[in-house]
Order: sequence, then structure tokens, then C-alpha cells
Amino acid sequence: MVASTERGEWVSVGNVVGRRSYWREAASGAIDGKRQRISISIPQRDLARLKARAAEEGMPYQTLINSILHKFVEKA
Repeated sequence: MVASTERGEWVSVGNVVGRRSYWREAASGAIDGKRQRISISIPQRDLARLKARAAEEGMPYQTLINSILHKFVEKA
């Protein structure tokens, strides 16, 4: 971890509490009603990228995936 820090691979997400609150509200507002648990298999590389992107945004990766799916189906 020290080496990755020294290489500049870590970036600050800024106001983590504010961002977390924003994304939590966006996720809950985007999806109303009952939820259904699903299981999917995706390449490890894609999951790693999703987790990294979610960390940059200050949210859990499941919330990011949910948001991406919601945006996709709303545009259809």
C-alpha cells in the first residue's frame, strides 16, 4: 500500500460524508418499491474497475452498479 501511495495511485475523494450522503439519497430516490436480490458473474477486471470507481465517488460498489443499471433502463 505504501508503494501505491508513493506512485500517486490514491486520490482524495474530498468531502466523503457529503458524497456518501448524496449517493445514498440518489440511490434510494432512484429506486422505489420492493427490491429483488440477483446474482451475476462479471470479469474480475471489470469488478475491480467498478470498485475503484465507486471508491472515487465515495460509495459502495453495489450502489454504483445499481445506479448504472437504473440509468440504463430509464433511457430505454
